[in-house]
Amino acid sequence: NQLYQVELQLTSDDDQQLRLLTDRIREEAGGSTGWQRLGTLLLKSGQFNKAEELYSVLLEQTSDEREKQHYYNQLGYVKDDQGDYEKAIWYYEQGLEIQEKSLSSNHPSLATSYNNIGIVYKNMGEYSKALSYYEKALEIEQKTLPSNHPSLATSYNNIGL
Repeated sequence: NQLYQVELQLTSDDDQQLRLLTDRIREEAGGSTGWQRLGTLLLKSGQFNKAEELYSVLLEQTSDEREKQHYYNQLGYVKDDQGDYEKAIWYYEQGLEIQEKSLSSNHPSLATSYNNIGIVYKNMGEYSKALSYYEKALEIEQKTLPSNHPSLATSYNNIGL
C-alpha cells in the first residue's frame, strides 16, 4: 500500500534513449515474454508476494510444459526466500519432473534444478540431503561443461558450505 507519483513524457517510437533503456531492461530481466520479465523484475525488487501471485496465475493459464517448468522454478525460489521450505522443494521438484521428461539425463539445466533443491535442504539444516543434490549437480556439470565453467565453481562452493 504505497503511493507512487510517476511523470510520463510523450516520446516518439524512434527515441534512442528510450530504446536503449528498454533494451537494457529486457536484457536485465530476461524471460521470453513480458509477463516473465515482469516476474523477474518483481523478484529483483524484493516484491516476492506479488511475484508469487503473478507466477501462480501464469502457471494456471499455460499448457506449455517449458513455461510450467519455469514458473514452478520461480515459485520455488519465492517460497525458499519466504522460508516455506517444504513448498519450495515441492515446486522445484515439479519443475524437475518436467525437465526429466523432456531433457537428456545429463542436461546442464538438470544440474541447476538439483542445486536449487540442495540449497533449500541446506536452508532447512538437512545437510546430507543437500549434499546428495549438490553431488548430482556436480556429476552432470563435470560430464557436460568445460572445466573452467562458472557453474562448476558454484557447485564446488555449495558442497564446501
